[in-house]
Amino acid sequence: MRIFLTGGTGFIGSNFINLALEEGHSVRALRRKKTSKPRIKLSKEPMWITKSYLDIEKVDLQDIDVLVHLAAHSANVPYDTLENCIKYNVIEPLKMLRLAESVGVKKYIIAGSCFEYGISGEKFDYIPSDAALEPTQTYPASKALSSIAFGQFAREFALEMSYHRIFQVFGEGEDESRFWPSLRKAARVGEDFSMTKGEQLRDFINVTEVAIKLLEACAHSRTPGQPVFENLGTGKAQSLADFAQFWWTKWNAKGCLKIGQVPYRKGEVMSYLPQLL
Repeated sequence: MRIFLTGGTGFIGSNFINLALEEGHSVRALRRKKTSKPRIKLSKEPMWITKSYLDIEKVDLQDIDVLVHLAAHSANVPYDTLENCIKYNVIEPLKMLRLAESVGVKKYIIAGSCFEYGISGEKFDYIPSDAALEPTQTYPASKALSSIAFGQFAREFALEMSYHRIFQVFGEGEDESRFWPSLRKAARVGEDFSMTKGEQLRDFINVTEVAIKLLEACAHSRTPGQPVFENLGTGKAQSLADFAQFWWTKWNAKGCLKIGQVPYRKGEVMSYLPQLL
């Protein structure tokens, strides 16, 4: 396949590039600056396109089989303003999608966020993909808007589109401020690690598996004009405490895993699990 990818230097995007190139696909990857570095070491280099969304030209998108949109603005806390999140996660990417459609690109794979569900997710033991979108923060709100806007775009132009709301992804290349990298850092240097009681139930999915599922989606045929919205996870519920203990043991950590030393965040959602197809 000939793939046009946004977010190629990001956490999921870097892993996706490695997998796609290893399987023999052609990848044109968008990056904002030449100095932007992938989150992980790449075994091969894609064809880099160093531009913003608004500078993309038709020639950049010609002869593409599928457009994979993984780029996201302000995906980690603290989130940017709602206005900026909407600008960079909805308005500018939509202009890129319209340009792609104008040169004949018919298939689109979009990465969303499980946090689009927001407080709606608390109403379900396992959140269905058609649950109401009730986000409570700026970034998830912009992604919820993008799912509506991109879905309408696919219907209007009779395009193949699948939109994947990714659950608790972790792994190589993840931002160092997040839970799994912080846990690994403490384990490697022999420090203690303090955390909450860890009763939160999550669907933890390794970024490698996310990349595999997204690449598989590129090969699937969808009904034109009928966008599909899916949850992306493993289907396995695990408490945060069990997740932490598994990795702490796997890394042979010398420090102490101090469970219950940190209070839960205000408004902590205790169960956030996807219903899978």
